[in-house]
This record gives sequence, structure tokens and C-alpha cells, in this order.
Amino acid sequence: MADARPSLRSFADGKKRCGWLGDDPLYIAYHDKEWGVPLQDERALFELLCLEGQQAGLSWFIVLRKREGYRKAFADFDPAKVAKFGARDVARLVKDEGIIRHRGKIEAIIANAKAVLALHKQGTSLRELVWATVGGKQQRNKIKSLKDIPAQTEQSKALSKALSKAGFKFVGPTTCYAFMQAAGLVNDHVKGCIRAR
Repeated sequence: MADARPSLRSFADGKKRCGWLGDDPLYIAYHDKEWGVPLQDERALFELLCLEGQQAGLSWFIVLRKREGYRKAFADFDPAKVAKFGARDVARLVKDEGIIRHRGKIEAIIANAKAVLALHKQGTSLRELVWATVGGKQQRNKIKSLKDIPAQTEQSKALSKALSKAGFKFVGPTTCYAFMQAAGLVNDHVKGCIRAR
């Protein structure tokens, strides 16, 4: 089914932004300051990859509203700390109303933390693995309308395969493409949006 939303919207502040964006100030700030900005920090990449996995089957805005709850629940996404979480932590977290209480998704964050540490032991990093997908440089796509934005690409399939092989969970090709967009590996802001350049 085709996306019926306009590709570009005018907002109350007189600025034009991507048509998928809602009116909530939190969402607008995320779009303007984070989405599509090249992210290099290892901890921030780990957090974003985990949060994109939490989105599976849900709206990103639901996850965004719970981001602070996730940071509190998962030791500010410090992989070394999260990797030590055990069954008692999982039992505690499935009762935490500040996050999405899905056991599989909670366990995936812990598995992802262990995978980050395993990469470090191999002499590499999550940052190196994900940025290698786009040759270390942001890919600027020429998005004219929302229908031009793919759900997944060959690059996101390759990233999904590499992350899965490294032990990461909830990293399918569609999740990986959403991560690539959010982390600024690709710039998918619609032409005319204040963030397109």
C-alpha cells in the first residue's frame, strides 16, 4: 500500500521537514538534531542499534519516548556493564514499565552487549563494522518523496549478515536500514527538508 502522507510538511515554526515526522516536540527535536547525523561514538551506536531492535513491530516514536527508561534500565548502554546482566536482571526488566517489556528484546540487548565486547577482543569495534558497510563515509541519497525511501537495501542486508554472524540479535535487514538512516550512514531526508543537506 502506498504511503499517503505528504513527502514534505510545513511546521508551526515555518520550517519544512520530512513528511513522516509527527508534531510532538520530542520527535521534531530528534529529527532535527539526531536522525541522519553521522554517529561515530561506539556507545551511542550500541544504544541506537539496540533501540532500533526494540522498534520491531512497533512505532519508532514509542521507543523514542522510552529512551530515557532504557538508559536507566541498561546502565546507560555501557556494553561492559550490560554484558554482565543475568537471569535475575531479565526478571527485573520484564517488570520495568519504563521500557518495552518483551523478554526476547531484553535478552537481545544483553546479547548485543556481549557481541560488542567480543568484537573488541578480536581487535575491532562496532563502529568499524557498521561504517565499513558504507565505505566509512555517509551515503547521501536523493530522496524526492517518501516512496523513494527503501525498507532495506543490499547494504543493510550485508550489515544484517555481518552483525548476525558477530552474535547480534534483532538485526534483520529492515532494522539495519532504519539504524543506518538514524545513525547517519545514509542521509534519507526528503529534498526540501531543512536537514536534507
